[in-house]
Amino acid sequence: MKLVAVVACTSGIAHTYIAKEKLINAAESRGHSIRVETQGTIGLEGELTKQEINEADVVIMATDIQTTGNERFENKKLIKVPTNVAVKAAGQLIEKIENELVKE
Repeated sequence: MKLVAVVACTSGIAHTYIAKEKLINAAESRGHSIRVETQGTIGLEGELTKQEINEADVVIMATDIQTTGNERFENKKLIKVPTNVAVKAAGQLIEKIENELVKE
């Protein structure tokens, strides 16, 4: 499965990058590819390309704040969670996506 994600916490520093790493590790350990864009105090990093978004099976929005460019994800399977879910339970989040969203 191909996943893309946007991660953004309220301060845009620690939890943003921890959530990014947790999502990458969880997805890859289950055999999926994932690309993660971060939005925070440093700005936008690792911006997702149109092709990556088009090819994605699911978009994960692990955000605590309003993010920019969300119109890019119209007509995509989308799951929204707070960043703490990605930090504390990334594996369970990926499993839920496998079991519920992909089968729709």
